Amino acid sequence: MSVDKIIIILAAISTIAIFSILYKENAVYRFFEHVFIGLATGYGITILWTQVLRPNWWQPMVGDGKWPWIFALVVGGMFYTIYIPRYSWMSRLLMTTLMGTAAGIAFQGFARLYIPQLTASFLPILQPEPPYLMIQNLVIVVTIITVMTYFFFSFEHRSRTIRTSASLGRWLLMVAFGAIFGSTVMARMALLTYRLWFLINAWRA
Repeated sequence: MSVDKIIIILAAISTIAIFSILYKENAVYRFFEHVFIGLATGYGITILWTQVLRPNWWQPMVGDGKWPWIFALVVGGMFYTIYIPRYSWMSRLLMTTLMGTAAGIAFQGFARLYIPQLTASFLPILQPEPPYLMIQNLVIVVTIITVMTYFFFSFEHRSRTIRTSASLGRWLLMVAFGAIFGSTVMARMALLTYRLWFLINAWRA
């Protein structure tokens, strides 16, 4: 029996074991769950070394003679000073620096992602050609205004117009969340379909 065939058989057994959770919680499922987590962790460490650390850190430092990269190891080791009470301030200093850097990068990513979306939401409603575009823009503008009205809590919604707009915004939110949930379910169904196809056809390989 070839190695590929053995791997296929093990993969099929693992899939069936994971599907056993559909019956009830059992020891077989828990065992293969831990096996999966262990394999995923090992695979992640391997990818981290082969695709990140070795080409971007080890090879420049050892192969190309860029010795200052050794300080990256020193900085990374500072994380572990959290286990030494006397020197734990080093880890806090490093974490604070990294959190500030990450927050700046996240804000930059937020601005690049959402500010263009905000500017793109200012759409012309009265546009003669093509007609469908006018309807599309109208739906987008109405959705934005009504949803923003629903989340505007600075004053009580006493006006009938405000209440109607907020109610419509709530319904539109429910439609959007329903579409997102449906997309998530379809993605899970695609994964399930592939695994079932694997169980049916893999044995023929």
